[in-house]
Amino acid sequence: MNEGPVLHGSPYVEQIEKYAHSLKQLSRTFLGLEEKKKAFSNEEIEEMFTRVREKVCGKCEKCGWCWGENFVHTYQMGYELLSAVDQYGNELNTEVKRKLMQRCIMAPRFLREMLAGFHDARQNIIWVNRIARSRESCAIQMDTFADMIENTTRELENSIFTDERLEKRITTVLKKKGLRVLYTYFFMNGEGKYEIHVTVRSIRKQKVTVKEVVSAVSECVGRKFILPGDSARMIGSEYMTVVCVEGPSFYIMHGTARIGKDCDRISGDNFALMEMPGGKYAVALSDGMGSGETACRESTLVIELLEELLSAGFPEKTAIQMINTTLVIGREEIHYSTVDMTVFDLYSGECEVIKAGASSTFIKKKDSVEHLSSTSLPIGVMNHIEIDSVKRQLEDGDFVIMVTDGVLDALPVGEQDILLETIIQGSEIANPKEMAHHVLEQVLAWTGKEPADDMTVMAVGIWRDNSLHLEMN
Repeated sequence: MNEGPVLHGSPYVEQIEKYAHSLKQLSRTFLGLEEKKKAFSNEEIEEMFTRVREKVCGKCEKCGWCWGENFVHTYQMGYELLSAVDQYGNELNTEVKRKLMQRCIMAPRFLREMLAGFHDARQNIIWVNRIARSRESCAIQMDTFADMIENTTRELENSIFTDERLEKRITTVLKKKGLRVLYTYFFMNGEGKYEIHVTVRSIRKQKVTVKEVVSAVSECVGRKFILPGDSARMIGSEYMTVVCVEGPSFYIMHGTARIGKDCDRISGDNFALMEMPGGKYAVALSDGMGSGETACRESTLVIELLEELLSAGFPEKTAIQMINTTLVIGREEIHYSTVDMTVFDLYSGECEVIKAGASSTFIKKKDSVEHLSSTSLPIGVMNHIEIDSVKRQLEDGDFVIMVTDGVLDALPVGEQDILLETIIQGSEIANPKEMAHHVLEQVLAWTGKEPADDMTVMAVGIWRDNSLHLEMN
């Protein structure tokens, strides 16, 4: 009999890693296919000459001479034309046009067909390169997804453990409450926090509340467990799995203040607050290109995709990179959006500030204000982007304040960060909503004008949750 917790390997991990390996192989295959074209092939150039010879020269009395004994000069003239078109476009320089008129009695038609052949071949290169870029984007997407799968499976394998004594204790306590335990699974994350899954059903006609199960597990383990927000309330005669998650040490509260360009009711800025697996909480802010409805659609798309991926458990940077690829692939025009995200670890009090083309973030502590800036590009511009991130340890009562470009741009150039630091530092407000409105009002008062861009301020405060302490038995 085991006397304590023992790490347990999952038989499914190896299979999942095989899936990840296959995705990487597929990614490499995509990248190994036809590469981007930088110049015309010999076959494409020959097709241009053939087109001119058939459509123009075939009806000319000098065709035999031009494409026979004088074909070297004819080809030379054609190459000079192609070189001039490549350099000057359809508006050829005077010297090239003069030479063509001297050498060819059907110069206008010759030029027209040569230009048509050139543009057809160039359009083919554009499509080939577009397909190559799409394949590259898909390869990046698959590679990113494969890395995420590998990392997740390793974390899962390292988190699973067995503890026969604890399992029996939980089974005994729940049996006294009229519940039959089918399975019990134990997980422990990298910070030593427990997650216990108990599959149970009632063996009596009377239903048992899920909260009773969580309370019993807390008592057996000697740790305070809570329920995820979307959990069921009652346990009946059918087996169901109750997920008991160890309660975090911190909680956050947030507030938002915003105004559209020229006081427009539609803002191109959008935001979201998301509960994430593992006791994390994300606050995301996106500023779409421009302002108004178009910018709003772009930033809404980014925020909705972020919510979907993060709630499913995708790592933050992986999610942003996948959204970037989605925005780039198959679009004729560039529509970029910034991503400004702060992820709070409610167990440790640490936060990670993640940026893609976003404005500065400010961290307000009791006696200081720090601003964190970024030089990365927004998403939707290039296939692969660099994502800036930095971690900071927060204490009880600290604030993280996020703003869009419109807020900083309203302040004098070169003094923006310092002025906003001064505004934040000079406030003793402890309510996040009041803090956000205070910052926005102070910036608007400084300018004395209607907003020249969409403006959004998000303030997030973090506090220690003393109600979750549990005395060990």
